[in-house]
Amino acid sequence: MLVKVAVGIILREGHVFLAFRNANQHQGGLWEFPGGKCEGSETPEVALARELKEECGITVNSSCHFKSVCHDYGDKQVELCFYKVNGFSGEVIGKEGQETRWVPISALSQYDFPEANKVIVSALLSS
Repeated sequence: MLVKVAVGIILREGHVFLAFRNANQHQGGLWEFPGGKCEGSETPEVALARELKEECGITVNSSCHFKSVCHDYGDKQVELCFYKVNGFSGEVIGKEGQETRWVPISALSQYDFPEANKVIVSALLSS
């Protein structure tokens, strides 16, 4: 079963917002760009806005599709729809108690990400 996920690359002044996945989550113990599953017939754009409001406390004002990545983890197949979020209102926080931080884009290679995110990290580092 393919799980469709909307993911936000939240950007501010050359930094990107990262969240640490709790150990009990799929791919736990790794850093991620926040987001979540598309529910029912939800478009990725609608899911992105909902998930970032729920997880990070922000309202997305401006975003654009960056890349989509399909990955098979063996136990789960995912299609990740990544969006650059350049405009938002509110202060980004980890509303679910997860560790979060703003990281310079140039330092992304120092963080451990789920396998499906690595192509995005490479693309951000080379852009």
